[in-house]
Amino acid sequence: MKITSVDSYVLAIPTREPMARNYAQQKLVVAEIATDEGIAGLGYSLVFGGGGAEAVHAYLRTRLAPTLLDEDPLFVERLWEKMFRTDMGIKKQGVAAYALSALDIGLWDIAGKAAGLPLYKLWGAATDRVSAYGSGGWSKYSEAELIAEAERYAALGCKYYKMKIHHPDPRENRRRVEAVQRALGGRVRMMVDVNQRLDVLGNQRQAAALEDLGLVWYEEPVLADDIAACAEVARSIEIPVATGENNYTRFEFRDLVERRAASYLMPDVCRANGFSETLRIGRHAAAYQVAVAPHVVHELSIQVVGALANGFLVEFIDWTPPDLFQEMPKCRDGAFLIPERPGHGMELAKGAKDKYRIA
Repeated sequence: MKITSVDSYVLAIPTREPMARNYAQQKLVVAEIATDEGIAGLGYSLVFGGGGAEAVHAYLRTRLAPTLLDEDPLFVERLWEKMFRTDMGIKKQGVAAYALSALDIGLWDIAGKAAGLPLYKLWGAATDRVSAYGSGGWSKYSEAELIAEAERYAALGCKYYKMKIHHPDPRENRRRVEAVQRALGGRVRMMVDVNQRLDVLGNQRQAAALEDLGLVWYEEPVLADDIAACAEVARSIEIPVATGENNYTRFEFRDLVERRAASYLMPDVCRANGFSETLRIGRHAAAYQVAVAPHVVHELSIQVVGALANGFLVEFIDWTPPDLFQEMPKCRDGAFLIPERPGHGMELAKGAKDKYRIA
């Protein structure tokens, strides 16, 4: 089997209220990989909020996609190394990592289809049912909207809900968390997400105001670049720390686990150099008894968690319009049953490319 072409483009998808007040749209950088045997792979990276998607597409199209032509797509590991070592002066972080991720995801889609297996079984399945946490609670939500969103996820059976904490007064953030907890009546456990907003001292003060609320985790407390500061926060607060959505390679995650900077790792398959690197990250984390809960794109992340014994949860952000994909996995009783379709199981809906394409 040989790769004959890679067609790539950018989709811009509007979000709905109230999420649209923080993020008016999402963008997908998509790669369709064709082969001479008629098996095609769909790869894509979600660029959250859309910023930089065109740069991701430019790097994918001009630098990485040409390296795949005439290659056997089933040599996924070899092709991943070939892409990773293209342009050695550019670290595979940020724009380059998003681009590599989309292509790696598409290659694995071909491998799964060629084998006639969903990816989690191709990789060695641990489970076919992955629990989810509802995620949202953006800074521009009113308290009523925050509670309504949490209740929608609870109605789907989600046992966990994550909200952002953004107010400069730690007491106000505590008040909003308690308001959601009261509204849900103890049916749902909560996480909070700092979104890299505070320094070490600020996190210590904020976490102290939340420590008795039984939170599952305290997410991304400091700048993702500063692993030493994240480790200091993890050592000095009582709530377990989760981080990793803005880290890109196994080498960064190695530093996170060896420094004991997090109890939960959150690699994003669209940022962490695709399925290949995310699986390496997850398996390395298992040696440290660290759980893995991938960031967003739950429709892809379920394949990873389904293959990892230390997989914990996937992040469920219910933003996708019904005309984007042919069939999204459904959340029932707080979990996703992994589809048995070969590959990762996702295909764009008819007309979605024409409707949403911008480049």
